[in-house]
Amino acid sequence: MNETNESQALVESFLRGTSEGLPQPDADDWHNAELPPGHKSGFVALIGRPNVGKSTLVNGLVGHKVAIVSPRPQTTRNRIIGILTQPQYQIIFVDTPGIHRQPRHRLNKLMIAQAVDAIPDANVIYFVVDVSVLPREEDKMIARLLREKRRRRPVFLILNKMDKLPLERAKRNIESYWKIFPEYADSLPVSAKKGTNLSQLIEHTLTHLPEGPRYYPGDQVTDQTVYQIAAELIREAVFRSTYQEVPHATAVLVEDYQERENNVTYIAARIWVERESQKPILIGKEGRQLKRIGSAARKELERFIGGRVYLDLWVKVKPKWRDQGARLKELGIT
Repeated sequence: MNETNESQALVESFLRGTSEGLPQPDADDWHNAELPPGHKSGFVALIGRPNVGKSTLVNGLVGHKVAIVSPRPQTTRNRIIGILTQPQYQIIFVDTPGIHRQPRHRLNKLMIAQAVDAIPDANVIYFVVDVSVLPREEDKMIARLLREKRRRRPVFLILNKMDKLPLERAKRNIESYWKIFPEYADSLPVSAKKGTNLSQLIEHTLTHLPEGPRYYPGDQVTDQTVYQIAAELIREAVFRSTYQEVPHATAVLVEDYQERENNVTYIAARIWVERESQKPILIGKEGRQLKRIGSAARKELERFIGGRVYLDLWVKVKPKWRDQGARLKELGIT
Protein backbone atom coordinates (compact mmCIF):
# COMPACT_ATOMS: atom_id res chain seq x y z
CA MET A 1 0.00 0.00 0.00
CA ASN A 2 1.47 3.39 -0.94
CA GLU A 3 1.61 6.36 1.43
CA THR A 4 -1.47 8.09 0.00
CA ASN A 5 -3.66 5.00 0.29
CA GLU A 6 -2.32 4.26 3.77
CA SER A 7 -3.00 7.80 4.96
CA GLN A 8 -6.53 7.58 3.50
CA ALA A 9 -7.04 4.37 5.47
CA LEU A 10 -5.91 6.15 8.64
CA VAL A 11 -8.37 8.98 8.04
CA GLU A 12 -11.17 6.47 7.52
CA SER A 13 -10.14 4.60 10.69
CA PHE A 14 -10.38 7.85 12.64
CA LEU A 15 -13.84 8.54 11.25
CA ARG A 16 -14.88 5.04 12.34
CA GLY A 17 -13.20 5.47 15.73
CA THR A 18 -15.16 5.67 18.95
CA SER A 19 -14.99 8.09 21.86
CA GLU A 20 -16.43 5.64 24.34
CA GLY A 21 -14.70 5.28 27.70
CA LEU A 22 -12.26 2.48 28.32
CA PRO A 23 -13.84 -0.77 29.59
CA GLN A 24 -14.40 -0.98 33.34
CA PRO A 25 -14.36 -4.25 35.31
CA ASP A 26 -17.51 -5.47 37.02
CA ALA A 27 -16.14 -6.62 40.37
CA ASP A 28 -15.63 -4.04 43.10
CA ASP A 29 -12.54 -5.70 44.54
CA TRP A 30 -10.86 -6.87 41.32
CA HIS A 31 -7.75 -4.73 41.94
CA ASN A 32 -6.93 -6.82 45.02
CA ALA A 33 -7.40 -10.16 43.27
CA GLU A 34 -4.62 -12.51 42.22
CA LEU A 35 -3.14 -11.57 38.86
CA PRO A 36 -4.50 -13.63 35.94
CA PRO A 37 -2.17 -15.62 33.67
CA GLY A 38 -0.57 -13.47 30.99
CA HIS A 39 -1.00 -10.22 32.93
CA LYS A 40 0.85 -7.41 31.15
CA SER A 41 2.45 -4.27 32.52
CA GLY A 42 4.85 -1.58 31.42
CA PHE A 43 5.73 2.08 31.05
CA VAL A 44 4.70 4.36 28.17
CA ALA A 45 6.52 7.69 27.77
CA LEU A 46 4.75 10.52 25.97
CA ILE A 47 7.21 12.71 24.08
CA GLY A 48 6.47 15.78 21.97
CA ARG A 49 6.83 19.50 21.62
CA PRO A 50 4.77 21.84 23.84
CA ASN A 51 1.00 22.10 23.37
CA VAL A 52 0.41 18.98 21.27
CA GLY A 53 -2.01 17.48 23.84
CA LYS A 54 0.13 15.01 25.81
CA SER A 55 -1.50 15.83 29.16
CA THR A 56 -5.02 15.69 27.71
CA LEU A 57 -4.16 12.32 26.20
CA VAL A 58 -2.91 10.92 29.53
CA ASN A 59 -6.05 12.15 31.31
CA GLY A 60 -8.22 10.52 28.66
CA LEU A 61 -6.37 7.20 28.76
CA VAL A 62 -6.37 6.99 32.57
CA GLY A 63 -9.96 8.19 32.88
CA HIS A 64 -9.05 10.69 35.61
CA LYS A 65 -7.53 14.14 35.65
CA VAL A 66 -3.95 13.49 36.72
CA ALA A 67 -2.25 16.25 34.68
CA ILE A 68 -3.26 19.89 34.38
CA VAL A 69 -4.01 21.32 30.95
CA SER A 70 -4.24 24.78 29.45
CA PRO A 71 -4.13 26.30 25.96
CA ARG A 72 -0.68 27.71 26.75
CA PRO A 73 2.55 25.89 25.89
CA GLN A 74 4.92 24.59 28.59
CA THR A 75 2.15 24.01 31.13
CA THR A 76 3.66 20.68 32.24
CA ARG A 77 6.86 21.20 34.25
CA ASN A 78 7.42 17.80 35.87
CA ARG A 79 7.05 14.25 34.76
CA ILE A 80 3.52 13.18 35.71
CA ILE A 81 2.54 9.54 36.07
CA GLY A 82 -0.94 8.31 35.18
CA ILE A 83 -1.83 4.70 35.96
CA LEU A 84 -4.40 2.65 34.06
CA THR A 85 -5.18 -0.70 35.69
CA GLN A 86 -7.52 -3.35 34.31
CA PRO A 87 -7.79 -7.02 35.31
CA GLN A 88 -5.48 -8.12 32.48
CA TYR A 89 -2.95 -5.27 32.50
CA GLN A 90 -1.47 -2.18 34.12
CA ILE A 91 -0.05 0.63 31.96
CA ILE A 92 1.94 3.46 33.54
CA PHE A 93 1.86 6.56 31.34
CA VAL A 94 4.65 9.09 31.84
CA ASP A 95 3.57 12.58 30.76
CA THR A 96 6.68 14.66 30.09
CA PRO A 97 7.26 18.40 29.63
CA GLY A 98 7.26 19.60 26.04
CA ILE A 99 10.66 19.55 24.34
CA HIS A 100 11.48 22.94 22.87
CA ARG A 101 14.44 24.75 21.39
CA GLN A 102 16.56 27.39 23.08
CA PRO A 103 15.48 27.03 26.74
CA ARG A 104 15.74 30.41 28.45
CA HIS A 105 15.90 29.39 32.11
CA ARG A 106 17.31 26.65 34.28
CA LEU A 107 13.72 25.50 34.79
CA ASN A 108 13.29 24.93 31.03
CA LYS A 109 16.55 22.98 30.84
CA LEU A 110 15.43 20.72 33.68
CA MET A 111 12.06 20.22 31.99
CA ILE A 112 13.70 19.09 28.76
CA ALA A 113 16.10 16.82 30.67
CA GLN A 114 13.15 15.09 32.36
CA ALA A 115 11.55 14.39 28.98
CA VAL A 116 14.77 13.10 27.41
CA ASP A 117 15.54 10.87 30.40
CA ALA A 118 12.13 9.17 30.08
CA ILE A 119 12.86 7.88 26.56
CA PRO A 120 15.23 4.96 27.24
CA ASP A 121 13.37 3.86 30.40
CA ALA A 122 10.03 3.25 28.67
CA ASN A 123 8.72 0.00 27.18
CA VAL A 124 6.81 1.97 24.54
CA ILE A 125 7.18 5.59 23.40
CA TYR A 126 4.34 7.77 22.13
CA PHE A 127 5.67 10.47 19.81
CA VAL A 128 2.70 12.84 20.08
CA VAL A 129 2.24 15.40 17.31
CA ASP A 130 -0.39 17.99 16.41
CA VAL A 131 -1.48 16.63 13.04
CA SER A 132 -3.71 19.66 12.38
CA VAL A 133 -0.54 21.53 11.38
CA LEU A 134 2.52 20.55 9.37
CA PRO A 135 5.65 19.41 11.28
CA ARG A 136 7.66 22.16 12.93
CA GLU A 137 11.38 22.27 13.54
CA GLU A 138 10.83 21.05 17.12
CA ASP A 139 9.03 17.95 15.79
CA LYS A 140 12.00 17.23 13.52
CA MET A 141 14.39 17.77 16.43
CA ILE A 142 12.42 15.29 18.56
CA ALA A 143 12.46 12.75 15.71
CA ARG A 144 16.27 12.97 15.62
CA LEU A 145 16.39 12.66 19.40
CA LEU A 146 14.27 9.51 19.35
CA ARG A 147 16.60 7.90 16.83
CA GLU A 148 19.48 8.48 19.25
CA LYS A 149 17.83 7.63 22.58
CA ARG A 150 15.08 5.06 22.11
CA ARG A 151 17.31 1.95 22.30
CA ARG A 152 15.08 -0.06 19.94
CA ARG A 153 11.98 0.74 21.97
CA PRO A 154 8.85 0.74 19.76
CA VAL A 155 7.66 4.26 18.91
CA PHE A 156 4.02 5.00 18.20
CA LEU A 157 3.38 8.09 16.11
CA ILE A 158 0.28 9.57 17.75
CA LEU A 159 -1.49 11.87 15.28
CA ASN A 160 -3.43 13.96 17.78
CA LYS A 161 -6.03 16.68 17.14
CA MET A 162 -7.47 14.89 14.12
CA ASP A 163 -10.81 16.49 14.99
CA LYS A 164 -9.34 19.90 14.06
CA LEU A 165 -8.04 18.73 10.68
CA PRO A 166 -10.04 19.34 7.46
CA LEU A 167 -10.15 16.10 5.52
CA GLU A 168 -8.63 17.67 2.41
CA ARG A 169 -5.47 18.38 4.41
CA ALA A 170 -5.36 15.11 6.33
CA LYS A 171 -3.34 13.03 3.87
CA ARG A 172 -0.76 15.75 3.31
CA ASN A 173 -0.16 16.33 7.02
CA ILE A 174 -0.08 12.64 7.95
CA GLU A 175 2.43 11.85 5.23
CA SER A 176 4.58 14.81 6.30
CA TYR A 177 4.90 13.35 9.81
CA TRP A 178 5.67 9.91 8.42
CA LYS A 179 8.56 11.42 6.46
CA ILE A 180 10.23 12.95 9.54
CA PHE A 181 9.96 9.66 11.46
CA PRO A 182 9.46 6.69 9.12
CA GLU A 183 10.72 4.26 11.80
CA TYR A 184 7.46 4.30 13.80
CA ALA A 185 6.15 0.92 14.99
CA ASP A 186 2.54 2.06 14.72
CA SER A 187 0.70 5.19 13.64
CA LEU A 188 -2.71 6.11 15.02
CA PRO A 189 -4.97 9.14 14.45
CA VAL A 190 -6.66 10.21 17.68
CA SER A 191 -8.49 13.05 19.32
CA ALA A 192 -7.38 13.22 22.96
CA LYS A 193 -9.94 15.97 23.61
CA LYS A 194 -12.88 13.93 22.32
CA GLY A 195 -11.52 10.52 23.31
CA THR A 196 -11.65 9.13 19.78
CA ASN A 197 -9.62 5.95 19.16
CA LEU A 198 -8.20 5.76 22.69
CA SER A 199 -9.46 2.19 23.16
CA GLN A 200 -7.73 1.23 19.91
CA LEU A 201 -4.56 2.91 21.13
CA ILE A 202 -4.62 0.78 24.30
CA GLU A 203 -5.13 -2.39 22.26
CA HIS A 204 -2.18 -1.58 20.00
CA THR A 205 0.01 -0.71 23.00
CA LEU A 206 -0.68 -3.99 24.76
CA THR A 207 0.78 -5.94 21.84
CA HIS A 208 4.16 -4.37 22.66
CA LEU A 209 4.11 -4.71 26.47
CA PRO A 210 5.70 -7.64 28.31
CA GLU A 211 4.05 -9.86 30.86
CA GLY A 212 4.73 -8.54 34.32
CA PRO A 213 3.45 -7.56 37.78
CA ARG A 214 1.53 -4.53 38.92
CA TYR A 215 3.84 -1.72 39.97
CA TYR A 216 1.07 0.19 41.79
CA PRO A 217 -2.12 -0.75 43.67
CA GLY A 218 -5.02 -1.27 41.31
CA ASP A 219 -7.01 1.71 42.59
CA GLN A 220 -4.13 4.22 42.33
CA VAL A 221 -4.23 6.58 39.33
CA THR A 222 -1.11 8.72 39.95
CA ASP A 223 2.03 8.84 42.06
CA GLN A 224 1.59 12.50 43.00
CA THR A 225 1.01 13.54 46.62
CA VAL A 226 -2.04 15.58 47.60
CA TYR A 227 0.29 18.59 48.07
CA GLN A 228 1.55 18.23 44.50
CA ILE A 229 -1.92 17.78 43.03
CA ALA A 230 -3.26 20.80 44.93
CA ALA A 231 -0.34 22.96 43.74
CA GLU A 232 -0.86 21.87 40.14
CA LEU A 233 -4.61 22.59 40.20
CA ILE A 234 -3.94 26.08 41.57
CA ARG A 235 -1.27 26.65 38.91
CA GLU A 236 -3.73 25.53 36.24
CA ALA A 237 -6.13 28.25 37.38
CA VAL A 238 -3.29 30.81 37.16
CA PHE A 239 -2.47 29.67 33.62
CA ARG A 240 -6.08 30.02 32.55
CA SER A 241 -6.51 33.48 34.11
CA THR A 242 -3.30 35.33 33.20
CA TYR A 243 -1.51 36.22 30.00
CA GLN A 244 1.83 36.85 28.28
CA GLU A 245 4.80 36.13 30.56
CA VAL A 246 2.90 36.12 33.87
CA PRO A 247 1.73 32.45 33.92
CA HIS A 248 5.20 31.18 33.02
CA ALA A 249 6.78 33.34 35.74
CA THR A 250 4.54 31.86 38.45
CA ALA A 251 4.93 28.81 40.67
CA VAL A 252 2.77 27.42 43.47
CA LEU A 253 3.98 26.03 46.79
CA VAL A 254 1.38 24.40 49.07
CA GLU A 255 2.39 25.08 52.68
CA ASP A 256 -0.51 23.55 54.60
CA TYR A 257 -3.06 20.85 53.82
CA GLN A 258 -5.29 19.54 56.60
CA GLU A 259 -8.78 18.28 57.24
CA ARG A 260 -10.84 20.38 59.59
CA GLU A 261 -14.28 20.13 61.12
CA ASN A 262 -17.42 19.60 59.04
CA ASN A 263 -15.54 17.80 56.25
CA VAL A 264 -13.67 20.95 55.18
CA THR A 265 -10.10 20.66 53.83
CA TYR A 266 -7.93 23.69 54.54
CA ILE A 267 -5.26 24.41 51.92
CA ALA A 268 -2.79 27.27 52.20
CA ALA A 269 -0.57 28.07 49.23
CA ARG A 270 1.85 30.75 48.06
CA ILE A 271 1.93 31.82 44.45
CA TRP A 272 5.41 32.95 43.45
CA VAL A 273 6.10 35.60 40.85
CA GLU A 274 9.48 36.88 39.67
CA ARG A 275 8.95 40.66 39.60
CA GLU A 276 7.17 43.23 41.73
CA SER A 277 5.26 44.41 38.65
CA GLN A 278 3.70 40.93 38.27
CA LYS A 279 2.24 40.87 41.78
CA PRO A 280 -0.53 43.46 41.22
CA ILE A 281 -1.42 41.79 37.91
CA LEU A 282 -2.00 38.51 39.70
CA ILE A 283 -3.90 40.08 42.59
CA GLY A 284 -5.95 42.48 40.46
CA LYS A 285 -7.93 45.53 41.50
CA GLU A 286 -9.27 45.06 45.04
CA GLY A 287 -8.05 41.46 44.87
CA ARG A 288 -10.55 40.42 42.20
CA GLN A 289 -8.14 38.54 39.98
CA LEU A 290 -6.81 36.47 42.87
CA LYS A 291 -10.37 35.75 43.95
CA ARG A 292 -11.19 34.49 40.44
CA ILE A 293 -8.12 32.27 40.48
CA GLY A 294 -9.02 30.98 43.93
CA SER A 295 -12.62 30.27 42.95
CA ALA A 296 -11.60 28.31 39.84
CA ALA A 297 -8.94 26.36 41.74
CA ARG A 298 -11.30 25.60 44.62
CA LYS A 299 -13.87 24.03 42.27
CA GLU A 300 -11.25 21.69 40.82
CA LEU A 301 -9.90 20.88 44.29
CA GLU A 302 -13.37 20.07 45.60
CA ARG A 303 -13.96 17.81 42.61
CA PHE A 304 -10.66 16.05 43.33
CA ILE A 305 -11.16 15.75 47.10
CA GLY A 306 -14.89 15.06 47.05
CA GLY A 307 -15.65 17.63 49.75
CA ARG A 308 -15.52 21.29 50.64
CA VAL A 309 -12.27 23.25 50.45
CA TYR A 310 -11.16 26.44 52.18
CA LEU A 311 -8.38 27.86 50.01
CA ASP A 312 -5.97 30.46 51.37
CA LEU A 313 -3.75 32.12 48.72
CA TRP A 314 -0.93 34.64 48.98
CA VAL A 315 1.30 36.14 46.32
CA LYS A 316 5.02 36.37 47.03
CA VAL A 317 7.83 37.85 44.90
CA LYS A 318 10.73 35.43 44.43
CA PRO A 319 13.18 37.12 42.03
CA LYS A 320 14.62 34.84 39.33
CA TRP A 321 13.25 31.67 40.93
CA ARG A 322 13.34 29.88 37.54
CA ASP A 323 17.16 30.03 37.58
CA GLN A 324 17.76 29.15 41.24
CA GLY A 325 18.44 25.51 42.06
CA ALA A 326 17.30 25.85 45.69
CA ARG A 327 13.93 27.33 44.66
CA LEU A 328 13.37 24.66 41.99
CA LYS A 329 14.21 21.94 44.49
CA GLU A 330 11.72 23.46 46.95
CA LEU A 331 9.09 23.10 44.23
CA GLY A 332 10.11 19.48 43.60
CA ILE A 333 11.64 20.22 40.18
CA THR A 334 15.04 18.56 40.04
